[in-house]
Amino acid sequence: MSIKKYSAWIFSSLAAVFLTTLPSMAEIALPSLNLSMKTANSPQEFSQGIQMLIMLTILTLAPSILIMTTAFTRIIIVLAFTRQAIGTGQLPPTQVLASLALILTFFVMSPTFNKINQSAFQPYMNNKITQQEAIKRSINPLRDFMFSQTDEVELALFVKLAEIKKPRNMNDIPTYVLLPSFIISELKTSFKIGFMIFIPFLVIDIVVASILVSMGMMFLPPPMIATPFKIILFVLIDGWHLISKSLVEGFR
Repeated sequence: MSIKKYSAWIFSSLAAVFLTTLPSMAEIALPSLNLSMKTANSPQEFSQGIQMLIMLTILTLAPSILIMTTAFTRIIIVLAFTRQAIGTGQLPPTQVLASLALILTFFVMSPTFNKINQSAFQPYMNNKITQQEAIKRSINPLRDFMFSQTDEVELALFVKLAEIKKPRNMNDIPTYVLLPSFIISELKTSFKIGFMIFIPFLVIDIVVASILVSMGMMFLPPPMIATPFKIILFVLIDGWHLISKSLVEGFR
């Protein structure tokens, strides 16, 4: 059976099951979800409530954590610089750039995620380690990745601002000091890459503007003439291929 026929079979089966259950669902009382607060009668109940609150907070901040501790920041900024340098306005759309940045982020971070899965998640799911040990093992691969992409100048700055003792090695640097150092380093690196991307397209703008002025066409907007040439240049050099390759190799 081909993939197309198999997919159609699955879809039709699910639709049939759903449609046949509609009459019976009308006779079944759906359960309701009640959220209530009560006094904790023991330290264990209080601890479980705090753990649930922490887990909900982590889930809420998951997108921010993904941005702060991975390659997403650099990739999305470089892609945005590329779109602005070409001068195509909202093409590609922001959703497309964000999706491409997310895919490249998972590609770059796959070795780190595999380490977390093997050293922390799988042992915890198999009840071989405790929750605290799983969290500790999960942080170490992310710290190694962030250290590999963080400038020493930024680390020294935030170590000084945190007013802590001079660290002897990477293990002595707290995570709350590493995080802002990593983000500032990523911002600096992405702006350097964006500047290099802007240069060839800026040259095209200058040349087109000079030609229009010399021909007396001062009222003709230079971007109207320069944008097609910039798009042709970007297509001829296979720009998306080069940028994706450079971004991925930059993290290795």
